[in-house]
Amino acid sequence: MEDIKLCIKSTLDFISESDVKAFEAQVKKCNETLEDGTGKGNDFLGWLHLPSSITKEFLADIKETAAYLRANCDVVVVAGIGGSYLGAKAVIDSLSNSFAWLKNPKPAIVYAGNNIGEDYLAELMEYLSDKKFGIINISKSGTTTETALAFRLLKTRLEKQVGKDEARKRIVAITDKAKGALRTLSTKEGYKTYVIPDNVGGRFSVLTPVGLLPIAVAGLDVDALVEGAQRMETVCGTYTSFEENPAAMYAATRNALYRSGKKIEILVNYQPKLHFIAEWWKQLYGESEGKENKGIFNASVDFTTDLHSMGQWIQEGERTIFETVLSIKSANEKLEVPFDEENLDGLNFLAGKRVDEVNKMAELGTRLAHVDGGVPNLRIEIPVLNAYYIGQLIYFFERACGISGYLLEVNPFNQPGVEAYKKNMFALLNKPGYEAESKAIQARLK
Repeated sequence: MEDIKLCIKSTLDFISESDVKAFEAQVKKCNETLEDGTGKGNDFLGWLHLPSSITKEFLADIKETAAYLRANCDVVVVAGIGGSYLGAKAVIDSLSNSFAWLKNPKPAIVYAGNNIGEDYLAELMEYLSDKKFGIINISKSGTTTETALAFRLLKTRLEKQVGKDEARKRIVAITDKAKGALRTLSTKEGYKTYVIPDNVGGRFSVLTPVGLLPIAVAGLDVDALVEGAQRMETVCGTYTSFEENPAAMYAATRNALYRSGKKIEILVNYQPKLHFIAEWWKQLYGESEGKENKGIFNASVDFTTDLHSMGQWIQEGERTIFETVLSIKSANEKLEVPFDEENLDGLNFLAGKRVDEVNKMAELGTRLAHVDGGVPNLRIEIPVLNAYYIGQLIYFFERACGISGYLLEVNPFNQPGVEAYKKNMFALLNKPGYEAESKAIQARLK
């Protein structure tokens, strides 16, 4: 069976093989630092060998809970923010029918707790008012503002509709094993619970219950997802050859480009199902590397759609960018362009061709144009869009992220900058314990 493949050939017009090779010793050391657990943030390395630690019994329990929610709910609300929902949504969107939401799926998966939009939450409450729904609440602490606020609204709505006894059967909490507000509430109310491992940060948590339960509720193949991740753990963890280790090569190449002046990485896809894979990737790399005034800025585009908006800037704007292209080798479906007698649109030259062939020529033509325009291109080839290869892609990106963060000499596993807005928000809302900060802010606003 094939694996996902990394191709850096198109970058070699901008950096040399020796530029990439120069990172070999550093990358090997970074990889060893991950394995030895001697680097910064070493208390958050639980993701490193997570795939191989997942047992059939654990997956069976996940699938049993998912089956209960699928059988008893028309809608399941996944409440979480950042890594507590992005990974699940990325996988679900990439593997589900694009129009499933129009087909009255059972259950429909919707999301809350990732924003504080009053209109969004009010509309969600209205939508759920006549629905048989359940909740997966994901929060290690139980006090993250966005998620806690949404869960309070959802819990109140559910208990009002079906009573506390029935509501507790339809609420699953994924939280800390021993402490925190959500753990306390779950014990008190008797919710089914799963543990977010202490040593796995949110953005690396797709293969914990944080991601696996919602993915299973969506009816997707979690066994294949985990199997793909296990395969890539072996491929990227067996460090016998620098050139044959895709995570090592990706980390080295993007850092070589960064040092050459390419400060922005754009993740490109030609398959709209991958939009939220890019959103998850942006959090993974942005939150891991953007520290100490260092780090590549992460952006993403959906082609060919965004060629009609961002394409001009990418082709001829400031030359501080490079692209990493997610390329699907084989489409799952088959659709041919029909012949039209009148040919008013001039497309008969495409008659009989598969739509995927047209898309692939758009991809190749764009890559050639962007390289000619001064934009280095890396390419990740995914054999086919399925759970096994999405599992491979997830672990590949995670492993490369750990290596790349250590190449930058930052702690890839913390996020101290995220706390700044929270402190200001709490002070402005007069949260107890933030009186000094509130006074300081009021003085600034005068």
